[in-house]
Formats: sequence, structure tokens, C-alpha cells
Amino acid sequence: MTTYGTIPSGSGSVEFISRAKEQIKSGLGTRRPWKQMFFWEAFGLPHGFMEVISRIKTNTAYFRMNYALIVLGILFLSLLWHPISMIIFIAIMAAWIFLYFLRDEPLMIFNNMINDRIVLIVLSVVTIIGLMFTGVIPNVFSAVGIGAVFVLAHGAMRKTDDLFVDDEEAAHGFT
Repeated sequence: MTTYGTIPSGSGSVEFISRAKEQIKSGLGTRRPWKQMFFWEAFGLPHGFMEVISRIKTNTAYFRMNYALIVLGILFLSLLWHPISMIIFIAIMAAWIFLYFLRDEPLMIFNNMINDRIVLIVLSVVTIIGLMFTGVIPNVFSAVGIGAVFVLAHGAMRKTDDLFVDDEEAAHGFT
């Protein structure tokens, strides 16, 4: 009996990395084509405040991954002049990804199950302390503010006639 060509199932780290890759791919799979996002013929002035609100809701639901990438890109650019902050934020981001977003099983420390709420609180406190320690709170707020202005402006100006958000996306989105 030969078993060549099979991957042993006992290696937990390989399974974790494989599962993380799949979750990242599925998350990035919701990204819309940039060409569709910046299709210039789909831009126009809204006719009223309610249309602005409707457009922003639809566009944020439809382009949410693109918007997140843009805001994260602006945040990354704001930290380029603070290399120590960038290193600390990469470490904190890795902790968020592995301890909160990519976990399928409960976190166990010394044979005690740690509640997700505790993990969320601890990671939030570590993030706030990291922000305070590196002194980049103004940079982060300004970068997120610039990103929010971009998202709101794009969402208000991009017509939604050619966009379709299905029920599953709407359940996870803003509409």
C-alpha cells in the first residue's frame, strides 16, 4: 500500500497556513475590478440628498473591499515616514489576523478557553497602546479621514444604475 502523493494531515501549521490562504483569497475575491470602480461614464451629480445617501449605501456595499484597500493604502503611505510605527503596526496587524480573524477554533491558553470578547478587548488595548507608544495617532486619524472623504465622495458621485448587490452581499454589507 503506497501513500505517495498525499499530504500528511498531522501537520497543524501547514493546515493553518493553507486555511489562512483560502480565507484571504475568499476575502479578496469580493474585490470588484478597478476598471469598473473608475468607469468615468458612470459618474454624475446626484439630484438630491436622498439620492446621495442611496448611492453611498449601494456603492459601499458593492465596492467595500476596494474601499478598504484604498483606506489601508492611504494609512500605509501615512506611516512611511515612521518606520518604527510601521513595524509595530505590522506586528499588531499580524496578531489581529492570526488571533481574531483567521481562527476557526477557540483560543486555548494553559488549557483554558479564552472568549472571543476577551481576545477582542486585549487586541484593542494593545492596538491603542501601540498607537500611543509610537505617537502616530494624528497620522492615523488624518489618513483614515482622507480615506473616508475619498470613499464618501466616490460613493456619492458614482451612479449605481449598473451595480447589482445580491441578498448575500447585502446581508454582509451596508444596504
